[in-house]
Amino acid sequence: MRYDWRAFLMMAGLLASLSACNPTVKVEAPDKPITINMNIKIEHEIRVKVEKDLENVLSEDSGLF
Repeated sequence: MRYDWRAFLMMAGLLASLSACNPTVKVEAPDKPITINMNIKIEHEIRVKVEKDLENVLSEDSGLF
């Protein structure tokens, strides 16, 4: 059995270089509280359908109010 030492050295070098490039991600809580400023505008619309007779009763001319 014959080994290709050149390929073995290249693989060893590749593995050594990959192990040196080990990225790390650190997750830490911030020291200061998180402040969120939000401008919220809420609009709503209510639609009321009134029968024509009821509209006449509630009108200003009816004298009810």
